[in-house]
Amino acid sequence: MMTSKDPQPSVVSFGQSHEKALSVATNILPKLHIRNGRSVFFVDNKPFLMLCAQTNNSSNYVAALPSVWESVEALGANTLQIPVSWEQIEPIEGEFDFSFLDTLLEQARTRNVRVVPLWFGAFKNTSPSYTPPWVKLDNQRFPRMIRPDGDNHYALSPHSQELFMAERKAFTAFMRHLKKYDRQHTVIMVQVENEVGVYGLVRDHSALANSVFEAPVPPELAKNLGLKNGIWRDAFGKDAEEMFTAYAFARYVGRLAEAGREVLNLPMYTNAALRHPTAKQSPGQYATGGPTFNVLDVWKVGAPAIDMLTPDIYLPKSHDYNAVLDQYARIDNPLFVSETGTHDAYPRYFFEVLGRGAIGFSPFGIDDADYKVHPNDITGFKPDDIEGFAANYALIKNAASEWSRLGFENGIWGAARGDNNGSRHFNLGSWLAEVSFDEWPFGYRAWSASNATGLKQPNEFKNAGVLIAKMDENVFLVTGKNARIEFKKNNETLPNQQAIFVSVEEVEFTDAEWLFQRMWNGDQTDYGINFTDLNKTFRITLGSYNSKSAQRSKPKSY
Repeated sequence: MMTSKDPQPSVVSFGQSHEKALSVATNILPKLHIRNGRSVFFVDNKPFLMLCAQTNNSSNYVAALPSVWESVEALGANTLQIPVSWEQIEPIEGEFDFSFLDTLLEQARTRNVRVVPLWFGAFKNTSPSYTPPWVKLDNQRFPRMIRPDGDNHYALSPHSQELFMAERKAFTAFMRHLKKYDRQHTVIMVQVENEVGVYGLVRDHSALANSVFEAPVPPELAKNLGLKNGIWRDAFGKDAEEMFTAYAFARYVGRLAEAGREVLNLPMYTNAALRHPTAKQSPGQYATGGPTFNVLDVWKVGAPAIDMLTPDIYLPKSHDYNAVLDQYARIDNPLFVSETGTHDAYPRYFFEVLGRGAIGFSPFGIDDADYKVHPNDITGFKPDDIEGFAANYALIKNAASEWSRLGFENGIWGAARGDNNGSRHFNLGSWLAEVSFDEWPFGYRAWSASNATGLKQPNEFKNAGVLIAKMDENVFLVTGKNARIEFKKNNETLPNQQAIFVSVEEVEFTDAEWLFQRMWNGDQTDYGINFTDLNKTFRITLGSYNSKSAQRSKPKSY
């Protein structure tokens, strides 16, 4: 895996004074670092948190860019994800056209927005729809997968060396163009393909694929997964065909990324059309062979040049959403939610995702809302909630690098409102935190009669959550929306102690430091810290006193 395990930057430390020292470091390549299960993404050699906006699929033309930039600005994003397709840059074999890319980067620079190109090549949502006509119409040279009955399937075969060589030529030409014309590193990362795999089929049944399936499992795969040497059926049993297809797609995408990184060593990822995390599905019912949760280990072996396997989450229920995060937030896999839905169930998950140490978060299809294709998980029409995402981005945008640094160095936690509206609890070391929802800012809902007026109604605010970062053992940075956070001492580390606020400072991040605004106390802190729709960030210092007084000695009798 082409990810550094040594997180220390080569120029300067993580300290708050790093901004000035790094102002001339723009020629340093973006890079992912991993340490102790935590990840951080460096851009210009300082922590960078991708607050993304992803366009609709057909926005990769100059005529669409005005709408794109309008939407990026409305969202308050610092990173744009936008397709760059094979059919677009090589419409005629061997003749390349990068005019859209050049215009895109020029306009991004004037707006101080970073770019993540989405390479739509041989596999886009498993299909060859973004390949040039000279590829998609030539089944002899670029064969499709074969069904068990011998008929062609819609998807191109990942076993085709001819296909791979043609796409590698285009992809490396794209990377060479970036290397020559993007010395500022406006492009900070590249997505390789899009939701690869195959629907309605478990594996290719062509003569070539059959011969490979009957051959022994590659030694590196058997070794890394602890399998005995043997053919695929012997090694994987009933899962053999799916694992075979997953390895084929992983090798295809991984070799493509490796070729691109030999030209320009930018971080690269590929995204997953999910297998449902909790419902039972059979291979062929989901994008089989893509980086679904059950084949991540195969992908890690087959595609070491891919830094991240990222989930595209269109599951609005909190149980499902959190299950996906659990599956993809691995020690060897930095978390990045590369796509998520935009209707009003989704903005809240910003807090959940960043609270798990993610390097980025991305609502999909933020431009041209009238052309939105709503995923089929939505029951009835629900409007996009771009304002909800924008409000959450605004909480941390000016301090995104600092939140990223603190999370990597000291730890970060986050909670989004769950569908059951229940409280969430976090162990912060010496302290415990409880995040709750729909409480009255002064007191507790349970104290009031059921017909009391003026209280928030349950689930009145869908966009609700809290983000916590540790500054040191007793100091925490906290922000949120429509939620309450309370702190208690940890009985295991602070027995016989009672927790108190030493100080609750409202702060703003300006010129690379946290500036004090005012002290909060009294009514505003008697019942925890209550976040509303206002943008507030607090630096909270916790302390304790002994809850048991010294026993008085008996008075002398006279």
